[in-house]
Amino acid sequence: MHIVCLDLEGVLVPEIWIAFAEESGIPELKLTTRDEPDYDKLMNYRLRILKEHGLGLKEIQDTIKKIEPMEGAREFLDELRKLGQVIIISDTFTQFAAPLMAKLGYPTIFCNELVVADNGEVTGFKMRCEKSKLTTVRALQSIGFETIASGDSFNDLAMIQASKAGFLFRSTEQIKKDYPELPAYETYSDLLEAIKKAI
Repeated sequence: MHIVCLDLEGVLVPEIWIAFAEESGIPELKLTTRDEPDYDKLMNYRLRILKEHGLGLKEIQDTIKKIEPMEGAREFLDELRKLGQVIIISDTFTQFAAPLMAKLGYPTIFCNELVVADNGEVTGFKMRCEKSKLTTVRALQSIGFETIASGDSFNDLAMIQASKAGFLFRSTEQIKKDYPELPAYETYSDLLEAIKKAI
């Protein structure tokens, strides 16, 4: 029995923070987990910038409404779900993910939660669990599932390495160079074939 575990941003949809950085004209918000492996450090940095600019949840959600899945992502996901269970394991937040899940056909997603004040200011964040991607993969394995994982960033590496089969997808040249043992793909058709073989 297997479960495919996928990252969300950079794999199925564009990076939310990059889209918001472009929309808001704040280039500092373009930093992602591809650049900064320490997620707490990255999020606290983002929250500081939001506060400095007086931006809150509503402004980010307005940008998210305009984001479309990557070309071919919905079809890829539909094909994958015919083969078995798929879980999206993301470090994004429930307040960000909902409109994107609608566009992807409502797949299962495990993600985190923002702490939002009554005035809409994002004051903090609650991680679902420590090392959420690796912890989730290990938990699935502990109840009898083999996991197959794919992602693009530093925060995906642990779940990819811990899985029966793991693949980089549209990752950075640096990550591909640093982890040459991980198969890396650029197209959904190639990733789908690799997953089929792993199953």
